[in-house]
Amino acid sequence: MDVVRREAEGCDSLQGFQITHSLGGGTGSGMGTLLISKIREEFPDRMMATFSVVPSPKVSDTVIEPYNATLSVHQLVENSDETFCIDNEALYNICQKTLKLPQPSYAELNNLVSSVMSGVTTSLRYPGQLNSDLRKLAVNLVPFPRLHFFMVGYAPLTSIGSKSFRSVTVPELTQQMFDSKNMMAASDPKNGRYLTVAAFFRGKVSVQEVDDEMQKVQARNSSYFVEWIPNNVQTAVCSVPPRDLDMSATFIGNSTSIQELFKRVGDQFSAMFRRKAFLHWYTSEGMDEMEFTEAESNMNDLVSEYQQYQEASIDEEELDYPDEMPIDEAVIE
Repeated sequence: MDVVRREAEGCDSLQGFQITHSLGGGTGSGMGTLLISKIREEFPDRMMATFSVVPSPKVSDTVIEPYNATLSVHQLVENSDETFCIDNEALYNICQKTLKLPQPSYAELNNLVSSVMSGVTTSLRYPGQLNSDLRKLAVNLVPFPRLHFFMVGYAPLTSIGSKSFRSVTVPELTQQMFDSKNMMAASDPKNGRYLTVAAFFRGKVSVQEVDDEMQKVQARNSSYFVEWIPNNVQTAVCSVPPRDLDMSATFIGNSTSIQELFKRVGDQFSAMFRRKAFLHWYTSEGMDEMEFTEAESNMNDLVSEYQQYQEASIDEEELDYPDEMPIDEAVIE
């Protein structure tokens, strides 16, 4: 924490903190969320953005991943402002199926994640016509404080060392960006609805063209966007292109389909917790069973909230605003 304090004091205008961690292992989930809660205590008014690698159904390292992930999500719901969910299985799929890399290395997987991280923070680092920052992003993407878990994507997808020889257009970028094959979390956006979406374009891009394309996407896929949040697509444009590319787009979506990810972890957690499997590893270190029950309950509530807002619709009667009440003069005095 001393290092964090020193760095924070050296900043002119501290925007917030960005933490990368895994939710499956012990260090990223335990130490990572402890660090987040400590920073939250010390800097309650700064943004907290996390890039969290969520355990995937097929690529698993340790048997107790469901415990670690559930306990971490419990903390992230309370202490994070924006959580960008990344999934090893989705990264492997992108490398193998889209980039045609049969045995992707960690460097190639990390290259995908770093592209997204770079895209999200572009507006903080370079001037742009339509600028955004971590706080603006949260204001536009988080309609309800607990629902701040985002799916991320990037276009065009290229492997390390290979340049994009064909120049891409804004319509192509937009189409790729919304494609479920480009999503870096193993949940299909077609199974849910977008509450909000943000798109960061980089390169020589016309703002007018970007806006037109975004409107077309919404018009063509209106059933995948909730109708009770108008203008729920935010765009940011930065004229500085990424290295080796003419233009790129970073996608961030707050989709109700992210609940699939939590449901999957929750089911694995329940199967183990019912039998008290491996629980002694945690209780012997001073944890209580109640903490597990609370974490499970919190994650189930999160899934229910996403489901509730997925099914919500506008009630016509609610659109008739009642006449304004007259101001009570006694109050003004």
